[in-house]
Amino acid sequence: MSKSKPKFIRTDSFRFSRLGKNRKKLQVWRSAKGMHNKLRRRREGYPAIPTIGYGSPRKESGKVNGLVPVLVHNLNELQNLNKHSIAIIARVGAKKKIEMLKKSSELGIKVMNAGVKHEPK
Repeated sequence: MSKSKPKFIRTDSFRFSRLGKNRKKLQVWRSAKGMHNKLRRRREGYPAIPTIGYGSPRKESGKVNGLVPVLVHNLNELQNLNKHSIAIIARVGAKKKIEMLKKSSELGIKVMNAGVKHEPK
C-alpha cells in the first residue's frame, strides 16, 4: 500500500487532556457533531477527517502486512496455507496450539496470534 493516511485524531484532542492531550489512548477518532464545528466543516488549518477517499485499495483491503488472514483450527488446515497467507490460530487448547506453532515454523508460515514474537526460520 503506497498512499499514506493522516492520523485521524479526536476533535479538540490537542486542547483538553480529557480528550487526549498527551494521552494517546484517548485520541481515538470520534465524529464531530457540533453545528458550528470547524473540523466537521473541513475548515482549513484543522486536522483531516476520515472520508471515503482515504480507503485502502481493493486488492489490499482485508490484508495484514500484505498477507491474507486465515482462521486455522487444526494441523490439516495449517498445511493447506500458502505463502500469501498468515495464520490466525482459533480458540484451541495449549497442547494443540504448541503443535501448530511448531508445524508453522517448519513450514515457514507466519502466525498472527502466537502470543510471543514468532518468526519462521
